[in-house]
Amino acid sequence: MKKILILSILVAIAASCGNQPDDKKSRLAELKKEQEKISAEIKKIEKELGTKNAEQVLFVSIDTIRRMEFSHFIELQGRIDGNENIAVSPKTPGVVTRIFVKEGDAVRKGQVLAELDAEVLKQTLKEVEGQLDFATELYRKQKNLWDQNIGSEVQYLTAKNNKESLENRIATLKDQIRMSNITAPIDGTIEDIPIKVGQMANVGFPAFRIVNFSEAKAVAEVGEAYSSKVKVGDQVKVFLPDFNEEINRRVTFASKYINPVNRTFMVEVTLPSREVFRANMIAVIRIKDYSNPAAVAVPQNFIQSGNEGQFVFLAQKEGDKTIGKRQFVKTGSTYNGLTEITAGLKENDLIVTAGYQDLYDGQSIMVK
Repeated sequence: MKKILILSILVAIAASCGNQPDDKKSRLAELKKEQEKISAEIKKIEKELGTKNAEQVLFVSIDTIRRMEFSHFIELQGRIDGNENIAVSPKTPGVVTRIFVKEGDAVRKGQVLAELDAEVLKQTLKEVEGQLDFATELYRKQKNLWDQNIGSEVQYLTAKNNKESLENRIATLKDQIRMSNITAPIDGTIEDIPIKVGQMANVGFPAFRIVNFSEAKAVAEVGEAYSSKVKVGDQVKVFLPDFNEEINRRVTFASKYINPVNRTFMVEVTLPSREVFRANMIAVIRIKDYSNPAAVAVPQNFIQSGNEGQFVFLAQKEGDKTIGKRQFVKTGSTYNGLTEITAGLKENDLIVTAGYQDLYDGQSIMVK
């Protein structure tokens, strides 16, 4: 009985396995018929729409070319300075005995800032002044005698000469004593005092730095290559990063001297005076060296390069469809992400602004 049951099961399995390939073939044939039907319907619709292949249509964004003002600026790293920024050094060497000011003090022109040791000169002055008193008295008596025709002319002239020589020497000594005082050559503020009491101060070595910010200025060094483009009166934008502010000014000074070491020349831009200005603050100076009031300019990233040159894509009508047309262009200056187009584009052209990376010449497009 068991043998008969097992045999029946094996026969059923064999029968089902034998039918499986036929079922798959039947299903494959049905799918192929459906595919042919769908393909035929797609072709029919494409023919009705007049398109060769709907998958070739690319969605893009476009914009109209309009003329605009285009300017190019030379960008320089500069600094803020006072109209007068002077390092003051002594006129004669000497040991510093007194300092009368401190950093931050406002000083006036001629004010004594420090005193150098001049004790020897002062003692000499006292001696000469004593000699002058004697020479003056001798001259006075000799003159009285000469006025009365008593004595010789040589005695009178000798007394007069001795007196005048001593007077000149006293004047010289007083000048030397005055030179031992370091004085302010301008009105301003004491910014730095590198000397200390007891130190030796020498001619040519700064003892004080005085800055006058009654007029502030931005200064920068410009490369020699721009010497023919930068001149007094050029428009300038001065950006002050410490204040996050941009000021529109003009070049007030352009040096005629080129530094032989770094091949640069100096430019200055006068700024409105402010108490918050500090010497050597950063100032980004942008000097306008080119301007076109009616330029054709496009964002730099719209321009692509190929073997034949630079080009952009324009949207053009071709029959009842719109295609992307490759347009070769000639470019000029580039600034702040914009490039001037000197040839190849005109006003009212429709330029592709998005989707141009995957676009090829003549491809059908559709505007988003």
